[in-house]
Amino acid sequence: MIERRELLGGAVLVAALAASSGCKAQPGKRPDIRAQLSKLDGEGRLGVCILDTETGEYAGNREQEHFVMCSTFKLPLVAAILRDADQGKLKLDEVLTYGPADLVSNSPITEANVLQGGMRIVDLAQATQTTSDNVAANLLLKRLGGPEGLTARLRAMGDAVTRVDRYEPMANFVLSADLRDTTTPLAMAQSVARITTGELLKAESRAMLLKWMEETRTGSKRIRAGLPAPWRSGDKTGTGMAKGMTDKYNDVAITFSPGKAPIIVAAYYDTGRQGDEMRDADMAVLAEVGRIAAKWVMA
Repeated sequence: MIERRELLGGAVLVAALAASSGCKAQPGKRPDIRAQLSKLDGEGRLGVCILDTETGEYAGNREQEHFVMCSTFKLPLVAAILRDADQGKLKLDEVLTYGPADLVSNSPITEANVLQGGMRIVDLAQATQTTSDNVAANLLLKRLGGPEGLTARLRAMGDAVTRVDRYEPMANFVLSADLRDTTTPLAMAQSVARITTGELLKAESRAMLLKWMEETRTGSKRIRAGLPAPWRSGDKTGTGMAKGMTDKYNDVAITFSPGKAPIIVAAYYDTGRQGDEMRDADMAVLAEVGRIAAKWVMA
């Protein structure tokens, strides 16, 4: 697990971000790509927001419609933890205790360490971001006062839309008319911009979060698969598959294109179908979003 001093790019990264402030989004002057994105809806519903963090310019499809976050909520969760640490409200080396009774599905790091009886907050935060560890997320969420505590912090961080209502894994089960545990692509893109390029986090915490986003591998077939390989990118995925609910494939990414400010891409894909396992064809829709975003950036 990472120590706080192990940062991504150190002063170089901080300097690169200094000019970006996660500014307020506005419609763009670049080519309109809504038609290209809407063709990807297929049988379902695809929400996308591509945001230029320097100008606030954005493009998208269904960007103000509500979508279930699934595990993409873990990115702002980790950011809220780091912000609390920056403000002296908690210490990253504090140990949160748990045991076998706390284990739930998709918890590779906490399950492997369950016999220790607890883990440091910094290690739980890293596991939450890089592996989407559900127990780690639940422990951090409890430390912030539960879903209500995280939602309150999101409001304080400037997000008036995103809401967190339940713990994992129930946070993934959202029907079409349910607003629990939802966001809009625009709201999430703005939040991620403020978190990763603004002043919400101290430079050291921001760099650490960006390092974890780059180390995340759960989205290798999603947005990042469509972005040029030389571009430095990081992301946080979310997936929802359960009986009685259509499959969800989500991803939120930041990418650094040469000579330009960071771009945020938030994509939420409700396939309109039910399946028993993840499909490459559905993840490829988000990869295509990445390709469209790359062209939009360079236009």
